[in-house]
Amino acid sequence: MKKGPVIAIDGPGGVGKSSVSKRVAESLGFKYINTGAMYRAFGLAAKESYVDFKDDLNLQDYCRDINIEYSTDTGRIMIDGVDYTDRIGTDRAGELASKVATKPSVRATLSACQRMLGEEGRVVMEGRDIGTVIFPDADVKIFLDADHEVRAERRRDELVRSGAEPSKVSDILEERDKRDASRQAAPLKQADDAVHIDTSSMTLDEVVKKVLTVVNERLNIGNTGR
Repeated sequence: MKKGPVIAIDGPGGVGKSSVSKRVAESLGFKYINTGAMYRAFGLAAKESYVDFKDDLNLQDYCRDINIEYSTDTGRIMIDGVDYTDRIGTDRAGELASKVATKPSVRATLSACQRMLGEEGRVVMEGRDIGTVIFPDADVKIFLDADHEVRAERRRDELVRSGAEPSKVSDILEERDKRDASRQAAPLKQADDAVHIDTSSMTLDEVVKKVLTVVNERLNIGNTGR
């Protein structure tokens, strides 16, 4: 049982979920939870522990003993005592995350962790299955989307700013979209009661304002545009 409002913001990569979710959480005075960061950290940790992603029993054993720590105050994530926060923004981390996210044992482990964090309430939680699987009873559900090329360009800009090499971004996004949408466990899709927002031609400020307007209408919590 959640103890307060949960705002679910879902969508594919490159739509601005992280930037929007952070700004919305800040405006509301809510905690911000990035579930994608957990999958990215898990993927890196499992790879470094020589876990065979194709071996379900091996993955189940790894999940059984794993220790995940996620700070809702700082956003830092540690797995088995190792801090992966500063490494999850790479394409490698994203690719590994997309692969492990297809595994039921991984999703069960991380979903339980995400529900536990979100049940405290007053959270903005972003991901790909928050409104459909993690919190189907979320108070507000948003699904952000954008044209493929717009998303690819945004991702390239993000990588350039971080000093990474933005190679084959469009192809990587397309592959991840197909994998996320077709996976058997919690596929990426819009919840029936989610508000769809196409961010293709919108600025960050415009998207944040739109989301806050929806939140205000659903929760009636006053001036959310501050």
